[in-house]
Amino acid sequence: MEAAGAAEDAARDAAQAAAQATAAAEAPPPGIAAAGLRRLLADKLCTWHILKTVLLGQMLSLFICGTAVTSQYLAEQYQVNTPMFQSFINYSLLLLVYTTMLAFRTGGDSLRQILKQRWWKYIFLGLADVEANYTIVKAYQYTTLTSVQLLDCFGIPVLMALSWFILRARYRLIHFIAVAVCLLGVGTMVGADILAGRQDSEGSDVVIGDVLVLLGASLYAISNVSEEYIVKNLSRVEFLGMVGLFGTIISGLQLAILEHKDIMEIQWNWKIALLFIVFALCMFGLYSSMPVVIKVTSATSVNLGILTADLYSLFFGLFLFYYKFSGLYILSFVIIMVGFVLYCSTPTQTAEPTTVPQPCNAGLDNAALKLDENDSETPAVAVHYTRGESVVVSTD
Repeated sequence: MEAAGAAEDAARDAAQAAAQATAAAEAPPPGIAAAGLRRLLADKLCTWHILKTVLLGQMLSLFICGTAVTSQYLAEQYQVNTPMFQSFINYSLLLLVYTTMLAFRTGGDSLRQILKQRWWKYIFLGLADVEANYTIVKAYQYTTLTSVQLLDCFGIPVLMALSWFILRARYRLIHFIAVAVCLLGVGTMVGADILAGRQDSEGSDVVIGDVLVLLGASLYAISNVSEEYIVKNLSRVEFLGMVGLFGTIISGLQLAILEHKDIMEIQWNWKIALLFIVFALCMFGLYSSMPVVIKVTSATSVNLGILTADLYSLFFGLFLFYYKFSGLYILSFVIIMVGFVLYCSTPTQTAEPTTVPQPCNAGLDNAALKLDENDSETPAVAVHYTRGESVVVSTD
C-alpha cells in the first residue's frame, strides 16, 4: 500500500511539473509581451485619424483663443464691452457667405424650400446659439473666473446625454474615463489660476452668474447636438446659412435693445477697428470649421478638444496682460490632451432605431407573403383549356 501511494504521489508531481513546463513554454518572454503592448498602443493611439482629430481640435481652440484675447484687449485697453455687437458681425458674415450660397441653390435644398419646411426649427436653433454666446459673456460680470471655467464644463455631460437620446450615440467605459481625465485637467488649470492670483474679482452676484453659466453651457450643448445632426444628415452650408440668417435677425434685435448706447460711446480708431476685424475673422473661422470637424468626429469630441482654448489664452496673456506663469498650466494641458486622445481612440457606436413590429394577420395577405417567400419551393402550375369543357392541369 505504501509503495502504491508513493507511486501516485510521484505521478502527480510529474504531471504538475509537465503542466508548468508547458505553460512556461507557451507564455511569451517579458520582452516580447511588453513589445506587443507597445505595438498595440501605437496601433490604437498613434494613427492618422487621431493625429488629424487632435490637430483639428487645436485649430478650433486657437480660433476661440483669438476671440477671447481680442475681446479682453478691447475691454481692458479701450473699455469696449459689446459682446452682442461682436456676435452680430459674425452672424452677418455667415449670412453674406452661406445664406447667399443657399439663395442660389435650386431644388429641394434651396433656401426657399428649407424655409418652407424647417423655418421654425432654425429659429429655435438660432436663438439657442445667440443666447449661449451672450449668457456666458454676461456671467463674467456676476461671478468669478473659477466658476465660469468649472461650470462651463457642465455642457459636456449635457451634450453626451443629448447625443445619447437624439443622435443614439452609445458610449463605452473608455469614453467616460476620458471625459473624467479632461475634467481633471480643467481642475488643474483652475488651481493654477488660483495660485497665480488671477482670481481678482469676486463678482457682484455669484448665484446669478453661476445660473447664467449653466444656462449658457446647456444652450451650447443644444446648439452643438443640432449642428452634428444637421451636418451629418443634411449639409454644412444649410446649417451655417440658417444660423447666419436667424442669428443676424435675433442678435440685431437684441443689439438694438441692449447695446446701442455702448456702441455710440466707442471712440473709434484703427486699433479698435483692427481688433474687431480680428475677432470677426476668428469667430467666422470657428463657425466655418467646426461643422467640418464635427462631421469627422462628433460634437462631444470637439468640446473636449477645445478645453485647451483657455490655456492658449493664458499663454498669450503672459505677454499681453503680464499673467504669472505656473507649471500647472503645462500639466493641465497634457492631462486634457491625454483625455482627448483617449476619447478619440475608440469610436462611439450608434444604436439602431427600434422597428415597429408588423401585425400578424391571417388571410390572403399572409398567404401571399408565404407564397412569395417559398416561391422557389412551389412547383409551377399551368392550366390549358381544350376546345371542349374539360380542363387539363399540369405541373412542371
